[in-house]
Amino acid sequence: MYQASETRYKNMSYAACGKSGLKLSAVSFGLWHNFGSNACYDTMKGMVCTAFDLGITHFDLANNYGPVPGSAEENFGSLLKKELSAYRDEMVISTKAGYEMWDGPYGSGGSRKYLMASLDQSLKRMGLDYVDIFYHHCMDPETPLEESMGALASIVKSGKALYVGISNYDGETMERATDLLEKYHCPFVINQNRYSIFDRTIEKNGLKEAAKRRGKGIIAYSPLAQGLLTNRYLNGIPEDSRIRTDGRFLKETALTGKRLEQIRSLQKLAGERGQTLSEMALNWVLRDEEMTSVLVGASRPSQLVENVRHISRTPFSEEELSLIDQISLS
Repeated sequence: MYQASETRYKNMSYAACGKSGLKLSAVSFGLWHNFGSNACYDTMKGMVCTAFDLGITHFDLANNYGPVPGSAEENFGSLLKKELSAYRDEMVISTKAGYEMWDGPYGSGGSRKYLMASLDQSLKRMGLDYVDIFYHHCMDPETPLEESMGALASIVKSGKALYVGISNYDGETMERATDLLEKYHCPFVINQNRYSIFDRTIEKNGLKEAAKRRGKGIIAYSPLAQGLLTNRYLNGIPEDSRIRTDGRFLKETALTGKRLEQIRSLQKLAGERGQTLSEMALNWVLRDEEMTSVLVGASRPSQLVENVRHISRTPFSEEELSLIDQISLS
């Protein structure tokens, strides 16, 4: 049985999700990749245990993470039972439903039927009585928002989730969701959205400003732009890189000459700040108080060690922020 490091909370920082009392580690561990049915148990164990030893308390899943869908939750459930059951109350475990999980009209979207059935399945796969955060994973224009938010409220009242969140929403819809969830007295605390130096969608669609105004946290996924905001691709494409092993989310066509020049310029600026590019990129995401945490993935424990070592909230000067914008948005 795994024994956690006694110094696990020494170097990690924690921030509240907006105005709630729930705190997340500055780095959260996402099981989007490398926890599917073809993953090695010992490697998964090494990553989860290393994460916890580093002070990472938040572990993020979704119903369809795999491949195959559901397998990441099953594998995480096995790890919890065999290795980390003694530490359940020191962990924040989240899962989601929204994207397609099973065939037919009830296997995706935002209906009450789908959301509640999906969470029941997720709890069974992970061997849990409840999750700490349950997210609606994406907006669903075919379902009234009142129905989706009502389902989240019912889930909390049932005791199957302590808090709720929404993911991949825009600012206007997030504001409407907030009004409904406040009406239902449901503890909505966080938004999960893609955000990085190369992806400013939440700035353009009003989500970031709305979250700040309404006192909700934001956790950013893909803060390193699937590895582009590192030095990994500056001298060619490694054979073990995500482009080579899983081209669904990062394709070789993303590595244009312009993009590589942007990466080199950002790396130069990071060096002038005394940081690596990935350190500066993570620091940039966390620069504002509404940003609660960055969600990182890994294929081996050493990557988690590297990301945690790089986390800081070192201030940026106005000149540095302006230069980052000039480089990345040109």
